[in-house]
Amino acid sequence: MKRLEKLALIMPRRGLYKKGRGFKKYLAYAPLTLTTLASVVPEELGLDIRVVDEGVEEVDFETLDADVVGITGITGHIRRGYEIADIFRARGKKVIMGGVHSTLMPEEAKQHADSVVIGYAYRTFPQALRDLRAGNLRDFYREPNPSLENLPTPRRDLLKRGGYISTKTTQAVFGCPHKCEFCVISATNSGYLHRPIPEVIEDIKSLDSKLIFFLDPSPIEGKEYIKELYRQMIPLNLNWMGLSTSKIIDDPELLDLATESGCAGLLIGFESVSAKSLKQMNKGFNSLDKHYRLVEELHKRNIAIQGCFVFGSDADETSVFQDTVDFVLQTGLDLPRYTVYTPFPTTPFFNRLESEGRLLTKDWNKYNCQNVVFQPKNMSVGDLEQGLEYAWKESYTMRNITKRLLKSRTRPLIMTLANRGYRLYSQEHERYK
Repeated sequence: MKRLEKLALIMPRRGLYKKGRGFKKYLAYAPLTLTTLASVVPEELGLDIRVVDEGVEEVDFETLDADVVGITGITGHIRRGYEIADIFRARGKKVIMGGVHSTLMPEEAKQHADSVVIGYAYRTFPQALRDLRAGNLRDFYREPNPSLENLPTPRRDLLKRGGYISTKTTQAVFGCPHKCEFCVISATNSGYLHRPIPEVIEDIKSLDSKLIFFLDPSPIEGKEYIKELYRQMIPLNLNWMGLSTSKIIDDPELLDLATESGCAGLLIGFESVSAKSLKQMNKGFNSLDKHYRLVEELHKRNIAIQGCFVFGSDADETSVFQDTVDFVLQTGLDLPRYTVYTPFPTTPFFNRLESEGRLLTKDWNKYNCQNVVFQPKNMSVGDLEQGLEYAWKESYTMRNITKRLLKSRTRPLIMTLANRGYRLYSQEHERYK
């Protein structure tokens, strides 16, 4: 039986996402991964748990003492995760890796870890810890039939105090039913899963806050579930921010319930203003006409919008950058965000580009949605890089921030602070990406 007393749970970060870089405190809300993992650690093991999110504090290798280290990371940050893992393993510590990239590339992750947890970890991670204590840790763990029932309350008390604008985050829906070519959600999650609504409501109540953040990537596709959740949230009299697809505009009842339940802001993947690009991305349920109607309708309801756009699809031409910025300014989009169409490993997009010989690098540090890692079809690499920079900087000039917010007039205090943060992001974007 192995001696285990201390557990460190680490989320590696790099570039703009690391402490002291482009993303400032007023843009950062607490992730749920580390705190949820901490909550499922078996009590009988009696472990002293430390949580380290490098978005708000760096790993201090001189003072961080742990018998076992759990590391979770996305592709763009995984090389930092491997660096951390290698340092601890060199000191004789046991390392368990999981998260998005380890699920996509488990054999690669195993080169830096004693064990790899693939997919949902709510039951497999505790089992791995029990097996480690018993001396029979397996190389890989995967839960065949994941369930979201009876999840314990995340250990938010372990987060660094003062590191986030809010620690009041929760999640009700996991996964996504859509199969977008570039997206890692369907590639890493088993199915489209929902937590029992009574458990979600209890978690919301435990937050003891009038403003909460939902981290669900695609919550409205199961309409009856999400409508009932919104109905049960109405008596709580709170405000919330979360994510949605443009499909919310197609269901008036759903939109009404979201409003009545306290929706104050939505992150929406507009993805593109080009019909050809939307079709190529398998986002045919989006359209430019729907984009305009959606912004107008949400602003009428005092719902702010973070609109996300992706550049570099095979249908994109250089005109897409100006067309997108024009749309953002014309609609008064509250908080635009731009990324590069990125082929994450093992996704259909990655496999297609690799077969076509268009991948330029497999340096995972560059797979952060802000670097061009493949040869675009209808423009040069330089065109795509310059277009991305143009969209960021043009959207976040003081003049255009003012123009957008005066047109929107939605949640002015929060949106002013958020735009201030993204203006700093846009100014440091090239330096730290």
